[in-house]
Amino acid sequence: MNIREMKTNEIDDIKTLRLESYNEYEELLSENHWSVLKKTLLSDYDLKTNAKTFVIELDDNIVGSVVLFPPSIKAYDWNDNVQNYPEIRMLSVNPSSRGRGIAKALIKHCIQVSKEEKHSRIGLHSASFMNALPLYEKLGFEHFPELDFEPLNDGIIVKGFIKDLNAGS
Repeated sequence: MNIREMKTNEIDDIKTLRLESYNEYEELLSENHWSVLKKTLLSDYDLKTNAKTFVIELDDNIVGSVVLFPPSIKAYDWNDNVQNYPEIRMLSVNPSSRGRGIAKALIKHCIQVSKEEKHSRIGLHSASFMNALPLYEKLGFEHFPELDFEPLNDGIIVKGFIKDLNAGS
Protein backbone atom coordinates (compact mmCIF):
# COMPACT_ATOMS: atom_id res chain seq x y z
CA MET A 1 0.00 0.00 0.00
CA ASN A 2 1.27 3.41 -0.96
CA ILE A 3 0.04 6.48 0.98
CA ARG A 4 0.65 9.90 -0.51
CA GLU A 5 -0.89 13.35 -0.80
CA MET A 6 -3.61 13.72 -3.37
CA LYS A 7 -2.67 15.45 -6.61
CA THR A 8 -4.94 18.37 -7.52
CA ASN A 9 -6.09 16.67 -10.73
CA GLU A 10 -7.38 13.70 -8.69
CA ILE A 11 -10.10 15.62 -6.83
CA ASP A 12 -12.93 14.35 -9.03
CA ASP A 13 -11.80 10.75 -8.49
CA ILE A 14 -11.66 11.39 -4.74
CA LYS A 15 -15.17 12.85 -4.74
CA THR A 16 -16.43 9.76 -6.57
CA LEU A 17 -14.64 7.52 -4.05
CA ARG A 18 -16.18 9.45 -1.14
CA LEU A 19 -19.66 9.05 -2.55
CA GLU A 20 -19.18 5.32 -3.26
CA SER A 21 -17.82 4.86 0.25
CA TYR A 22 -20.73 6.60 1.97
CA ASN A 23 -23.56 5.40 -0.33
CA GLU A 24 -24.43 2.59 2.07
CA TYR A 25 -25.69 5.17 4.55
CA GLU A 26 -28.24 6.73 2.18
CA GLU A 27 -30.99 4.30 3.20
CA LEU A 28 -30.38 5.03 6.89
CA LEU A 29 -30.85 8.78 6.53
CA SER A 30 -33.69 11.11 5.76
CA GLU A 31 -33.63 12.58 2.27
CA ASN A 32 -32.60 15.94 3.74
CA HIS A 33 -29.76 14.48 5.83
CA TRP A 34 -28.44 12.45 2.88
CA SER A 35 -28.56 15.57 0.69
CA VAL A 36 -26.45 17.53 3.19
CA LEU A 37 -23.95 14.67 3.62
CA LYS A 38 -23.69 14.18 -0.14
CA LYS A 39 -23.07 17.91 -0.64
CA THR A 40 -20.26 17.75 1.93
CA LEU A 41 -18.68 14.71 0.27
CA LEU A 42 -18.74 16.41 -3.13
CA SER A 43 -17.62 19.81 -1.84
CA ASP A 44 -14.35 21.52 -2.71
CA TYR A 45 -14.19 23.01 0.79
CA ASP A 46 -11.14 20.97 1.80
CA LEU A 47 -9.24 22.38 -1.21
CA LYS A 48 -9.90 25.95 -0.04
CA THR A 49 -8.08 25.42 3.25
CA ASN A 50 -4.64 24.19 4.23
CA ALA A 51 -6.09 20.70 4.65
CA LYS A 52 -4.10 17.74 3.35
CA THR A 53 -5.87 14.97 1.49
CA PHE A 54 -4.08 11.65 1.63
CA VAL A 55 -4.81 8.75 -0.69
CA ILE A 56 -3.88 5.12 -0.54
CA GLU A 57 -3.15 3.10 -3.65
CA LEU A 58 -3.35 -0.60 -4.33
CA ASP A 59 -2.23 -1.83 -7.74
CA ASP A 60 -1.97 1.78 -8.98
CA ASN A 61 -5.61 2.49 -8.10
CA ILE A 62 -6.77 4.92 -5.42
CA VAL A 63 -8.85 2.83 -3.00
CA GLY A 64 -8.98 5.14 0.01
CA SER A 65 -8.69 8.76 1.06
CA VAL A 66 -8.82 10.94 4.13
CA VAL A 67 -8.62 14.67 4.82
CA LEU A 68 -6.51 16.08 7.64
CA PHE A 69 -7.53 19.61 8.58
CA PRO A 70 -4.94 21.71 10.40
CA PRO A 71 -5.79 23.28 13.76
CA SER A 72 -7.34 26.72 14.13
CA ILE A 73 -9.46 26.63 10.98
CA LYS A 74 -13.04 25.65 10.38
CA ALA A 75 -13.16 21.95 9.58
CA TYR A 76 -16.77 22.23 8.46
CA ASP A 77 -18.10 24.73 5.95
CA TRP A 78 -21.49 24.77 7.71
CA ASN A 79 -20.16 25.29 11.24
CA ASP A 80 -18.10 28.20 12.59
CA ASN A 81 -16.39 26.19 15.34
CA VAL A 82 -12.62 25.85 15.17
CA GLN A 83 -10.50 23.29 16.98
CA ASN A 84 -7.01 23.73 18.38
CA TYR A 85 -5.83 20.36 17.05
CA PRO A 86 -5.77 18.68 13.63
CA GLU A 87 -9.01 16.96 12.64
CA ILE A 88 -9.53 13.89 10.48
CA ARG A 89 -12.46 14.09 8.06
CA MET A 90 -14.08 12.18 5.22
CA LEU A 91 -12.35 8.84 5.66
CA SER A 92 -13.33 6.89 2.56
CA VAL A 93 -12.54 3.36 1.42
CA ASN A 94 -13.78 1.79 -1.79
CA PRO A 95 -16.38 -0.81 -0.72
CA SER A 96 -14.70 -3.52 -2.84
CA SER A 97 -11.38 -2.91 -1.04
CA ARG A 98 -12.60 -3.05 2.56
CA GLY A 99 -11.15 -5.49 5.06
CA ARG A 100 -7.55 -4.87 3.99
CA GLY A 101 -6.57 -2.35 6.68
CA ILE A 102 -6.91 0.68 4.40
CA ALA A 103 -8.90 2.82 6.83
CA LYS A 104 -6.56 1.90 9.67
CA ALA A 105 -3.49 2.78 7.58
CA LEU A 106 -4.94 6.16 6.61
CA ILE A 107 -5.84 7.03 10.22
CA LYS A 108 -2.39 5.94 11.43
CA HIS A 109 -0.82 8.10 8.71
CA CYS A 110 -2.79 11.15 9.93
CA ILE A 111 -1.69 10.40 13.49
CA GLN A 112 1.95 10.17 12.37
CA VAL A 113 1.77 13.41 10.37
CA SER A 114 0.22 15.17 13.37
CA LYS A 115 2.95 13.86 15.68
CA GLU A 116 5.64 15.01 13.23
CA GLU A 117 4.02 18.45 13.22
CA LYS A 118 4.35 18.43 17.05
CA HIS A 119 0.62 18.42 17.83
CA SER A 120 -0.38 16.97 21.18
CA ARG A 121 -3.87 15.86 20.10
CA ILE A 122 -5.82 14.88 17.03
CA GLY A 123 -9.58 14.78 16.68
CA LEU A 124 -12.40 13.59 14.49
CA HIS A 125 -16.17 13.52 14.34
CA SER A 126 -18.22 10.56 13.17
CA ALA A 127 -21.95 10.04 12.98
CA SER A 128 -23.39 7.52 15.38
CA PHE A 129 -24.50 5.24 12.50
CA MET A 130 -21.07 4.92 10.84
CA ASN A 131 -19.12 1.68 10.79
CA ALA A 132 -15.72 3.18 11.69
CA LEU A 133 -16.51 4.00 15.34
CA PRO A 134 -14.97 0.77 16.71
CA LEU A 135 -11.83 1.37 14.64
CA TYR A 136 -11.39 4.86 16.06
CA GLU A 137 -11.71 3.55 19.61
CA LYS A 138 -9.29 0.69 18.88
CA LEU A 139 -6.75 3.25 17.65
CA GLY A 140 -6.98 5.17 20.93
CA PHE A 141 -9.54 7.86 20.16
CA GLU A 142 -11.63 8.73 23.19
CA HIS A 143 -15.22 9.89 22.89
CA PHE A 144 -15.83 13.37 24.33
CA PRO A 145 -19.61 13.85 24.59
CA GLU A 146 -19.19 17.61 25.01
CA LEU A 147 -17.92 17.68 21.39
CA ASP A 148 -21.02 15.89 20.06
CA PHE A 149 -23.54 17.79 18.01
CA GLU A 150 -26.77 17.23 16.11
CA PRO A 151 -26.31 19.16 12.85
CA LEU A 152 -29.82 18.84 11.45
CA ASN A 153 -31.90 18.40 14.62
CA ASP A 154 -33.09 15.04 13.29
CA GLY A 155 -31.83 12.74 16.04
CA ILE A 156 -28.56 11.85 14.31
CA ILE A 157 -25.66 12.60 16.61
CA VAL A 158 -22.19 13.34 15.29
CA LYS A 159 -19.79 12.16 17.98
CA GLY A 160 -16.53 13.95 18.82
CA PHE A 161 -13.34 12.00 19.48
CA ILE A 162 -9.84 13.04 20.51
CA LYS A 163 -6.61 11.06 20.71
CA ASP A 164 -3.81 12.20 22.99
CA LEU A 165 -0.69 11.97 20.83
CA ASN A 166 1.62 12.03 23.84
CA ALA A 167 0.15 8.87 25.38
CA GLY A 168 1.71 5.81 23.73
CA SER A 169 0.55 4.70 20.30
